This record gives sequence, C-alpha cells and structure tokens, in this order.
Amino acid sequence: MFRQEDEMTDLREELKKLEDLVLQQRDELRVKLHLAKADARDEWEGLERKWAEAQTKFAQVQKAAGESGEDVEAAARLLGEELLKGYERIRRLF
Repeated sequence: MFRQEDEMTDLREELKKLEDLVLQQRDELRVKLHLAKADARDEWEGLERKWAEAQTKFAQVQKAAGESGEDVEAAARLLGEELLKGYERIRRLF
C-alpha cells in the first residue's frame, strides 16, 4: 500500500515538473511573440518611410529617363532592394 502511495507521489511530482516546464516555455514564447510583434511594427514603420521616399525616387527616374538620371536610378534601385529585404525580415518573424 505504501508503495502505491509512493508511486502516486512520484507521479504527481513528475507531472508537476512537466507542468512547470510547459508553463515556463509557454511564458517565454509569449514574451518572444510580443517582442516579435513590436519588432515587426518598428520594421514596418521604417519601411513605410522608405516607401514614401522610394515613390519619389521612382517618379524622378521615370521623369529623368533618357536624361542623366543614373544616380537617381541607382538610388531608386537600392531603395527598392532595401524595401524588399525589410519586408522579408518581417515575413520571417511570422
């Protein structure tokens, strides 16, 4: 009879340890998810500013097509690539 009680006590202790571990992992992931959302939001806001700048550059490139707009074109391409990389960073957070 004592052996059965000991086994039940051991089982309860093991289950409590498992519960504590699951709870700890859950809490850690919840914090990471919250931080990821904040990181994604910050990244998005920065990209929105760059997008506004990119639209201006793209318009300048179109207007300067055929003229000496190589610097503007290079800047627009670089900005476009930065935006794509930023969007990919956000995508990886989810």
